[in-house]
Amino acid sequence: MLLLFETAAGYALFKVLKEKKLEEAGDLGNDFATLESAQKIVKLKAFSKFDNTTEALAAATALVDSKLSKSLKKFLKKHVDAEEQLAVLDKKLGSIVQEKLGLNVLWSNQILELSRGIRAQLTGLISGLAGMDLRPMSLGLSHSLSRYKLKFSPDKVDTMIVQAIGLLDDLDKELNTYAMRVREWYGWHFPEMTKIVTDNIQYAKAVVFMGTRDQSAGLDFSGILEEEVEGALKAAAQVSMGTDISESDLDNIKDLAQQVIALSEYRGQLFEYLRNRMNAIAPNLTVLVGELVGARLIAHSGSLINLAKQPASTVQILGAEKALFRALKTKHETPKYGLIYHASLIGQAAPKYKGKISRVLAAKCSLAIRVDALGDSSDATVGVEARQKVEARLRQLEGKLLGSEAGAVKGKEQPAKYDKARQGAQPALATQPKAYNADADVTDGAAKKEKKEKKKKAEEEPAEEEAPKAEKKEKKKKAKAEAEEAPAEAEEAPKKKKKKADAAEDGEANGKEAKKAKKAKKGE
Repeated sequence: MLLLFETAAGYALFKVLKEKKLEEAGDLGNDFATLESAQKIVKLKAFSKFDNTTEALAAATALVDSKLSKSLKKFLKKHVDAEEQLAVLDKKLGSIVQEKLGLNVLWSNQILELSRGIRAQLTGLISGLAGMDLRPMSLGLSHSLSRYKLKFSPDKVDTMIVQAIGLLDDLDKELNTYAMRVREWYGWHFPEMTKIVTDNIQYAKAVVFMGTRDQSAGLDFSGILEEEVEGALKAAAQVSMGTDISESDLDNIKDLAQQVIALSEYRGQLFEYLRNRMNAIAPNLTVLVGELVGARLIAHSGSLINLAKQPASTVQILGAEKALFRALKTKHETPKYGLIYHASLIGQAAPKYKGKISRVLAAKCSLAIRVDALGDSSDATVGVEARQKVEARLRQLEGKLLGSEAGAVKGKEQPAKYDKARQGAQPALATQPKAYNADADVTDGAAKKEKKEKKKKAEEEPAEEEAPKAEKKEKKKKAKAEAEEAPAEAEEAPKKKKKKADAAEDGEANGKEAKKAKKAKKGE
């Protein structure tokens, strides 16, 4: 059995003299306590020394990544026979050696213990290698490997994304300002053109191409405007109510319009550059939310690493900090989304589902960001799978997804429900077929009349049954009303008698007073 051992000075191949020691479960530390005891267990067979630090760094990097370098491949081919067993420390490297070189490779915990013992007596086991030479080599190799791991990679610089998205936003503001200034300035000469040509870039190109409105009749705007817009523009130019302008005024307006056109072209180039940067640095995030939204999230956090440290709940409301703290202060509802609101997936959702989709999308984005920031692969498989899941969730919320497409149940296949109709030698249909009803056939007019009469009778019968019930209810109501009126009349009878008696007394008193008055007049 041979053991492959990697050092800072080179590759070493040891022959194991006592293979039974590996099979025993005991500690091998005692056997490597001294150099003499160690030499009884292992013996150096071959040693390949590195020529310089660059070669040592390349070999160490390949071993860290579990890759088979060219130097190691040549070394093993030269010193290891196909019949011998080769013990290695890395399982992945061993599988690669076994696949490419066809050697019988072994790896186990006992091999690790054996390598620890060899490392303790390394200077004595490798002839010609002094301890003073090995230490600086190991230190230099460790420093070189650390620098290689932390090497500045121009393809992974997110600072360029932060600057590019900031410049893109500034360009949009400047373009809008310049375009509105061109419209306002040229509007004094041709005010009708503002409503006819709505696009700012087309407006600027038309101004540069046309000049004054008098020249529009003999020009061809096919490369700038559509046919309908061109016809409306030429018709409006003939009846325009704008004022005339001088040549110097027109030259200044054209210069400003050319600036608008140049800025729009540069913005297109900058957007293409930003798209390439985002696909290189954060491909999974780009697939989920797009280049612009992903770049704004990175710029808002400061860097991709800082964004990867944020949880999904923070990613969801990133950019809406003012609304969040205002809601917490006033004890109102907190915002459901921030910069992520501008993603296409949230734009596709209905208003009542935007909050749910933003939460699902933020969870997938946080995973995609961590893969982009900390992963080694440059493909967007994680982002593609996450986008498919978000789209499936969106369809499920909108009710467009069938039950079978919503997702298969994980785990073992569930047994089918018991259905009595399907039991027996020959499985029957899920629903029993209806028997043929010959009476339902209508062959002539007589049958139709019979059906109509049956329907009328069926409608009259419940009506006749309801009539006596209604009469009984009315009788009961009359009886109750009479019973209530009887005591009321009995109470009113003595009251009427009293009123009559009082009226009679009042009449008598009035009569006496009238007689007295007459007598008094006669006496006078």
